[in-house]
Amino acid sequence: MTDTETPDTPEAPRKLTPEEKRQMKSAARLYAVQALYQMELGGQGVDRVMREFETFRFGQVIDEEEYAEGDLNLFRRLCEDAVTWQAKIDQATDRALVAKWPIDRIDPVLRALFRAAGAELANPATPPKVVITEFVDVARAFFPEGREPKFVNAVLDHMAHEFRPEAF
Repeated sequence: MTDTETPDTPEAPRKLTPEEKRQMKSAARLYAVQALYQMELGGQGVDRVMREFETFRFGQVIDEEEYAEGDLNLFRRLCEDAVTWQAKIDQATDRALVAKWPIDRIDPVLRALFRAAGAELANPATPPKVVITEFVDVARAFFPEGREPKFVNAVLDHMAHEFRPEAF
């Protein structure tokens, strides 16, 4: 075979480093919040929005901005579980909020964030403290100058104790 010829077998995909896997999970969480927000505001279904994100966001370059690759399995699980368990998650969120601020009165981005985080807290695959830290970081991405990240931390801590008391 010459230098200009290509082999008949494709190269095996490169194994991801632990840091790359972590970054993909973080991106999946951010995308899940954005997808849930879009579903609520646009009245769109979960399957349609997930397809749109997977096709037009994950790893794409839009207006010279590169979107990170996300962990597709985590993204799908968060979106689907947030929809499936929305009533349970919203009730837990309501219990964590001050009585004067039920979930339907809070910012829709925060509502989407609590639903995505609640979906992950309801699944024992990820330790609650990791979920809280990750979603506080997502809150910082949306509200870099505000007090929302501290608010998110407090609400998610309450929800984590409710969903997974054995972890504390």
